[in-house]
Amino acid sequence: MPNYSGSWNLVQQMQGVAAGNWSGGYSGTVGIFALGSSTTRNKYIYSGCINTTATAVSAASSEGAAAGNSTIGIFALGYVCAVGASTTRDKYTYSSCIVASGGAASAASFYGSAASNSTTGIFALGYASGRSTTRNKYTYASCTSASATAASSASSQGSAAGNSTVGIFALGVVSCYNSTIRDKYTYSGCTSASATAASAASSGGAAAGNSTAGIFALGTVSCVASTTRNKYTYSGDTNGTATAASAASRFGSATGNSTVGIFALGNVAGVASTTRDKYTYSGCVVSTGAASSLPSAYGSAASNGTCGVNI
Repeated sequence: MPNYSGSWNLVQQMQGVAAGNWSGGYSGTVGIFALGSSTTRNKYIYSGCINTTATAVSAASSEGAAAGNSTIGIFALGYVCAVGASTTRDKYTYSSCIVASGGAASAASFYGSAASNSTTGIFALGYASGRSTTRNKYTYASCTSASATAASSASSQGSAAGNSTVGIFALGVVSCYNSTIRDKYTYSGCTSASATAASAASSGGAAAGNSTAGIFALGTVSCVASTTRNKYTYSGDTNGTATAASAASRFGSATGNSTVGIFALGNVAGVASTTRDKYTYSGCVVSTGAASSLPSAYGSAASNGTCGVNI
C-alpha cells in the first residue's frame, strides 16, 4: 500500500480516500449488519451511533460471513432458510444502498468467516458438506471469486479480522471441538501460517479491528456463552486481554472503523438479542451501541470503514 507520510494536497487526499487507503480525516461512516434468519439489514452510522434501515438481503438467511472495502460489502448468505447451505453472495454498495449479485462461492456453505484489505476479501467457507479448509479469494474490482490458500485445519463457526497486510482467522470448531487455533493469512503471496492462539478454546465468536489490532469476542467457551474478548496486535503477533463484553454471548457479528468496533452480541442468555457494544480502540473502552431493529443472532456485518484497516 502507499505510504501517506509527508505533505499531500487536497486532491491527493481525495484520491486516497476514493482508493480506500487514506487515513487522514476519513474513518468510515457506516456498518451494515445482516441480522440473521431474516432478510433484514441495519445501517449503523458511527457518527452519533444511530441505527437505521438498510436495503434487505436477497434471501432470508443466517450463519453467513461478510467483508468489503470502502465502497462495497460482500455478504455470503450462508444458510438460506428456504434451501439450505448456499453459494449466494450479495454485493452491497454503500453510496446508494443498492444490493446486487456478487460472485458466488465455490461451494455451498455456512458458518464461515472473512477478512479483507482494500482489494480482496478472503472467505473461509466454514461448513460445506462437512467442516472445510476451503477459502475463496474475492476480488472487488471484478466481483470474481477464486481459490485461496486453504486453512490449516477443517473448521467452522470461526471469526476473522485483519489489516492491510494480514487477516487473522480464529478457526472455531475443529474436529468436533472448540479450538484456540488461529491462522495468519498474508494477502501478498496468499500464504497461510500459524498465528498466536486464542486465550481459550472457543467458537461462534465475532471480530473487528483497526490497522493495529483485532478484537476477538470468543463466543462459546467451555460450552457456555462468554464475555471474553482477546486483543490481537498485528505487530509482533501477540494476543492479550481486551475489555469484556457487556453480557455473555455467542453467534454475534461485528464491524467498525478506525476508532470503534460495533459488536452485535447475538445470542444472550439463550435468546436472540438487540444489544450492541461499542468498543473504542483507544483506551479499550466498552459502552452501549445503538440497538438493532430486531432481536437477532447468527448474523454478519461489513463496513466502509476500511480506511482504518487498509493503510
